[in-house]
Amino acid sequence: GTEQILATARERDFMGDVAMLQGTSALASARVTSPECEILYVPADKLRRAFAELPGVSATIVNALIMRRRRLRRDPEFAGLRVLAASGAREGHQLDDFLDKNHIPHRLIEFESEQGQALSKRLHLTSRDLPVLITPAGNPLRKPSLREVAQVVGLLRPLAFENETEIMSDLAIVGAGPAGLAAAVYAASEGLTTVVLESYAPGGQAGSSSLIENFFGFPTGISGGDLTWLAQLQAYRFGAKFSTPSQALSLHYNDADEYRACLQVDGCGAVLRAKSVLIATGADYRRLDAEGREQFEGMGVYYAATALEGQICRGATVIVVGSGNSAGQAAMFLSEGAAKVLLVLRGENLSKMSTYLSRRVEVKENIEILFHTQVRKLSGGKMLEEAELENTKTGERRVVQTPAIFSMIGANPCTEWLPLEIERDEKGFIKTGSDVLNALAWKGNERQPGPLETSLPGIFAAGDVRSGSVKRCAAAVGEGGMAIAGVQTALAASADRG
Repeated sequence: GTEQILATARERDFMGDVAMLQGTSALASARVTSPECEILYVPADKLRRAFAELPGVSATIVNALIMRRRRLRRDPEFAGLRVLAASGAREGHQLDDFLDKNHIPHRLIEFESEQGQALSKRLHLTSRDLPVLITPAGNPLRKPSLREVAQVVGLLRPLAFENETEIMSDLAIVGAGPAGLAAAVYAASEGLTTVVLESYAPGGQAGSSSLIENFFGFPTGISGGDLTWLAQLQAYRFGAKFSTPSQALSLHYNDADEYRACLQVDGCGAVLRAKSVLIATGADYRRLDAEGREQFEGMGVYYAATALEGQICRGATVIVVGSGNSAGQAAMFLSEGAAKVLLVLRGENLSKMSTYLSRRVEVKENIEILFHTQVRKLSGGKMLEEAELENTKTGERRVVQTPAIFSMIGANPCTEWLPLEIERDEKGFIKTGSDVLNALAWKGNERQPGPLETSLPGIFAAGDVRSGSVKRCAAAVGEGGMAIAGVQTALAASADRG
């Protein structure tokens, strides 16, 4: 690797990065320039303890660490982690997206560029090796999986020590969207040993929102990525443990055991045993029912509108499919760089969208709203080039030249991994509270299920995955916090019984 000076510290200065809170891999190292200098190293666990005991110091240091990470992510000259990929390649876009959504500073270098060719020659790389992750030390990882990338940057933290077969926790949270993150903050701050499993990146659907303007406490709005990243740092600060990408494969339940839930985790040799579980896996956008869609997944068909996708859309006509807030936010964000945004809806109005947002969409000059319209066909070469739209009332069809279509329609709950004993509604969303009063596991129980408790005592659901939930970021955050009160009640009942 090439040494790059990021900052020069003076006497009594502190240096560091949010990796110190997260326990992820360090992005930089420090060295003295004269024999008289000394560096005092503070381990991450002792730093967190100091934060708990010295709140005044905590605010100053944490704010500085956050600002430094943001500066590194914006720095085009940062020569740390690099992704070398072919222009427009699906695999390269996925690596770039994964690192970006996890707030890991890195640079994407196109293989075909002058810089890419020079780098390839120096590291003896060919197009068959792509994509390549190049570490700060200059070591290339050819065609890495997301798990391998996560291990390099420290996101995939080992939940168990070597030779351990079980991991014990008070609370296991599956999913780090707004509900899961809020629960992690409150649970860890209450002293519960908390483990959070996230399959891709914190934030869920909310994490991909370019600007959330109706979230409490942010009068000018905040991006979903920033909101959920700050929440994750807050949870880290209180001692919550995160592992990304880690997916729960199954849940086995035994109410007679203090650690009533056993979670099998993808890629983990040990079993995660928890006294209580919060299911906050959210819901995925449905795939477009359009001919040719599979060919262009990640090559023109996207399910999030972030700065990465925004670059592709600059100066072009793009399509957003959906009628909710996510679709409206995406349309507004993309309209800042795109020549035109077509907002495609099956219905006849924007009633599913918040009023403030629908009004903005309606008056934005380069947003055209197409009611009673569906996408029928996608076509192109390597990348998406055009989409065929149909007006379902008139049958009229039109072909639109476009490099990108953003699908934000409907929602499929992520519940297929759960046991049948956890009752769900006809659409697959998890039932809770009064809807599970007659469930077998609650018969004869001394207490009734809490509002967010499922058909299995001690197992909770919050956010978009829950039947009857309000599909809004603020509502999910509220449910995540509320779930912890239920968790504490369940733990107290188990302790009394035991």
